[in-house]
Amino acid sequence: MSTPSPSSPGTPGSPRTARLGWFLGLPILALIAASAATLGTQRVTETLQRQAAEIASATGDGQPEPWLRVTVEGRDLVAAGEAPEEAQRQAALGRLARIEGHRRLTDRTGVIEEISPFVWSVERPAAGRLETTGSRPAEIGAFELAQRLKPALPRDATLSDRARAARGAPRDFPDAAAFAVERLQDLTTGATATLNDTVISIRGEAASLAAYDALRTALASPPQGYTLGSVEILPPVVGDFHFSVGRRPDGSLELDGHVASEAAREEIRAAAAEAADGAALDDRMRDARGLPPGIDGSALARFLVKLAGLLHEGRVTFENGGVSVTGNALDAGAVTEAEALIRDSRPAGVAAGQVALAAQPIAPYVLRIRRNAENVTVSGHLPDQAAREALMTRLNPRFFRETIRDRTRLADGAPADLVTALAAAIDPLSTLASGELTLTDRSLRLTGTSLYPESAARLNRTLPQALPAGWTASVSVSSGEPVAATDSAECGRRLAERTAGHPLRFAPGSAALAPDFYPVLDAVAALARACPAERIEVVGHLDPAGAKPEAQADPVAVEAAKEAAPKPTAKADSKAAKNAKGRKGKAEPEAKEAAKSDAAKNDTAKNDAAKSEADKAEAGADLARARALAVIDYLQKAGVPLDRAAAPTGAAPLSERQGIGLSLRS
Repeated sequence: MSTPSPSSPGTPGSPRTARLGWFLGLPILALIAASAATLGTQRVTETLQRQAAEIASATGDGQPEPWLRVTVEGRDLVAAGEAPEEAQRQAALGRLARIEGHRRLTDRTGVIEEISPFVWSVERPAAGRLETTGSRPAEIGAFELAQRLKPALPRDATLSDRARAARGAPRDFPDAAAFAVERLQDLTTGATATLNDTVISIRGEAASLAAYDALRTALASPPQGYTLGSVEILPPVVGDFHFSVGRRPDGSLELDGHVASEAAREEIRAAAAEAADGAALDDRMRDARGLPPGIDGSALARFLVKLAGLLHEGRVTFENGGVSVTGNALDAGAVTEAEALIRDSRPAGVAAGQVALAAQPIAPYVLRIRRNAENVTVSGHLPDQAAREALMTRLNPRFFRETIRDRTRLADGAPADLVTALAAAIDPLSTLASGELTLTDRSLRLTGTSLYPESAARLNRTLPQALPAGWTASVSVSSGEPVAATDSAECGRRLAERTAGHPLRFAPGSAALAPDFYPVLDAVAALARACPAERIEVVGHLDPAGAKPEAQADPVAVEAAKEAAPKPTAKADSKAAKNAKGRKGKAEPEAKEAAKSDAAKNDTAKNDAAKSEADKAEAGADLARARALAVIDYLQKAGVPLDRAAAPTGAAPLSERQGIGLSLRS
């Protein structure tokens, strides 16, 4: 067996082997050196962290918690926090600067200041994280505030505090901050809540319909001492956006489905209230987004409400991009109108759906007249155009100042004497400050507010008596709020002001009130309520000399009578001329006898003329008094007590130029 020589390659102790071992030893030495350096750095970092923590902890003496926060990054120190005073800040930084082994100190500290307004915000940048910015109360401390907010955080969310300590926080700040944080639970990412002193503002998008409802409920009760500022919460997006308007037999409307915003809700409610015509409005809409692109939400809502106005009972629905209507129409004409609307007048982007309408007999047969300060609205059904014209003829002079809106429809089924019953009830309605007259078959109901309790009581007695046989009436009229009494001088000034430039002149020979009397007399009746110690005295006026009573006959009929009267012929004219000649011959002997009686006739004529003038004067005085009584009757119907308006006995009538005289007497 041979033995390798020392110089053979690969043998231990050979030069090649020695060189290989030297090279292999280099990484091991480097690894050992690196490990030693890392271990040394780690020990330095731990030493820096321990000493920095001791310095930071010491800043908590006399404070809610340490104000200094120190982060160690290798051998670098980063100081943050707000010191109560500048001297404390400088002292802490000096101690940090003296720590052995640190390389650099980054100062991000400040001094607590008095802040006004005190603004604090919390944002939800991600589902599992909330961040605060702005100012937080120095009196509480960051840790304590975080503990107070922890129960209000969304599930599995962490809170990152980037706010700076400051003085000037409003009272009960932690409660308000927790309220704001808790609202973010119902909002998607990107939502923010801000406290600006005692005003809470929230912005974001609701996570769901249930979350949106929860937000609206919670925001109705902010923390005590705080108010809501800007609340910009978008409704959630839903995949089944739909909307419907239901009509009930009593005329009320039910709004259901989705509405994109509060502004849209108010617009829909306004349109529906007009269509409901005073009936109840049941709002069941829920805020949500998701209307298909290209459809105008306002136009769609108005279209559905218009269709619902053609229903006696039923529902108009928008879903799956189309509009459908089902139920009972107001009448046969309404069925045709609804079909035409859906066929020809749909908003852009809306499809035509089902039309399933039936025209049932009108039962009950209803007509409503509603009066407010500006309008008189008539709705319901009338039997024919003649009844509509008769109603308008009655309404126009009584409601001289208001705009009359006719929304009636024509349909069979009206009770007998409908127009007569309306005529009896319109006058009482005109005496109310506001009110409503409802005819349901043969039943009439008058509701509203009168200027005087006496007027309300009187209507209870007189209205049922004025109706045709077989009709019933109920009156529910209340008097207005009490009015403070006005002194006599002021009452006189107001009367002069309200009658100035409005002379009340009757037509010649007439004691019927003219339409332009009503505004003046209504103002006088209202004034009487404010002047309970005053009595209204009314004096009538005469007609101008030679005035003829206005013709009451139909001018067309007069002209027809003239055309029908027989006309004289040429033969008749010749015969009349011969008769006249014969009479002239016979008259000569009779002339003397006739002259004897002329003197006696002249005396009689003078007496008759004097008597005629006396009769005319008496007739004029009677007419003037009748006019005064007509004014008094209107004032009493308007509520003026019976003993507060009178035509004084023996008062001389006024001239036509002066018109009716109105004055106050204590």
